[in-house]
Amino acid sequence: MKKYLVIGNPIEHSLSPKLHSYWIKKNNINAIYEKEKLDENDLENLILKVKDKIIHGINVTVPLKKAVIPYMDKLTTESENTQSVNTIYLENDKIIGNNTDINGFELSIKRSKFDLFNKKVFILGAGGVVPSIIYALNKMKASKIFICNRTREKAENLKKLFNNLNIIEWGEIPDFDIIINATSLGLKKEDDMNLDFSSVGKNKFFYDVIYNPKETNFLKMGKKFGHKTENGKLMFIYQAYLAFNIWHKVKPEINDDVLKLLDI
Repeated sequence: MKKYLVIGNPIEHSLSPKLHSYWIKKNNINAIYEKEKLDENDLENLILKVKDKIIHGINVTVPLKKAVIPYMDKLTTESENTQSVNTIYLENDKIIGNNTDINGFELSIKRSKFDLFNKKVFILGAGGVVPSIIYALNKMKASKIFICNRTREKAENLKKLFNNLNIIEWGEIPDFDIIINATSLGLKKEDDMNLDFSSVGKNKFFYDVIYNPKETNFLKMGKKFGHKTENGKLMFIYQAYLAFNIWHKVKPEINDDVLKLLDI
């Protein structure tokens, strides 16, 4: 039986095992998928298990997407350009670091029927999945990307990767068409951003990469002011779909049952 893992810290909220296990069963694959809370010191030993074929694939979540890179033999172009890995596997005896977050985000935006071409985007946060989102936004020809982070230095570091970023101070609200919450603010019910969106205009799109809980205070605020809202469930499903296909060479079905399965 093959073994797959999702790693990160925190990891309790991850629904990856639920989704992957469902697809594994549906496709009669002899495998298990589990979650494991790890920190950077545990990475070297874990990657050796992939090399020794004890573990056959790993998904990586925050805060380890960049920390795993030194242990990879090879990065895909997307992982290289974003300095972010979320999917690991062995290919021709080499440990490969891949990034399915980029296409996961792009497919989720397309499914939500929002055209990013020539749109102004405002991103809250600078860690985890943000490089992948910026990469996808550039692919989809967004006109302007604003970013703010409570620690400005992290946003400055991202500008070294993507020189078209406009860094603004936390608390500033620029003119935008879509705002993306990519901070961890929202994982806990009491989390509040202390940002005022009452005068941002109409018909904006509030997108939160968090999918558990399914409606964060950020999304509730967007809804209250009458804007379109979307959580990170579709992005999560699509990045998992792409990882599943890489590992098992199977394209799992994304249907109502899958959406209901993750309806927390």
